[in-house]
Amino acid sequence: MTDDNPKTGAGTPSGGADALRARWREALVAARGGEAGPDPLPYADNLLARWAEPQRRYHTTAHLAAVLDRVDTLAGHAADADAVRLAAWFHDAVYRPDRSENEERSAALAERALPEAGVPDAVVAEVARLVRLTVTHDPDAGDTDGEVLCDADLAILAAAPKEYAEYAAQVREEYGFVPDEAFREGRAAVLRQLLGLPRLFRTPYGTAEWEPRARQNLLTELELLTGV
Repeated sequence: MTDDNPKTGAGTPSGGADALRARWREALVAARGGEAGPDPLPYADNLLARWAEPQRRYHTTAHLAAVLDRVDTLAGHAADADAVRLAAWFHDAVYRPDRSENEERSAALAERALPEAGVPDAVVAEVARLVRLTVTHDPDAGDTDGEVLCDADLAILAAAPKEYAEYAAQVREEYGFVPDEAFREGRAAVLRQLLGLPRLFRTPYGTAEWEPRARQNLLTELELLTGV
């Protein structure tokens, strides 16, 4: 795998790396359809190094593991759950908070790495499409793979209040180079955009289980940012 050379930073939580490697192997082998291919572990290690880069505070291996957990919760809704799992691995594999092309570069990384790893072209195309979809989190009606990945990625919005506050603080740390006033204005705009959506979540589970708490969390953060 090439692209930006990953720099290791804050590591995977204790015991987490081996579990994540096993999950990568399982998803990759399934995506190959039983065909032989290169050893999955070097690919896992490259991706884990990317997810542990020092500029990350929220978009870390903990976020990766959480998204994979949520994909597992929603897997029955997906047309190809293993493609969604691979997309989860790649969706923030390239992440620089001061750049706007992270999703495109992450998708391009998948398009280079997965064929080399023995994944069929159709699955590679689906993974890359899903990664690019995380720019908008707006899958078309009937795009069940897209619905699962987007809901899994946004599920943090429905966290318990303490966990949500930690998430918001981590996002602020990632954008530490942005002055406070500019950050508040930009973050408030994002929150208003999310609150203006007819639905934050598209899967039946996400709609029923996550939507109400997510909207309350967003409203609370917006009030804290703006004082209204």
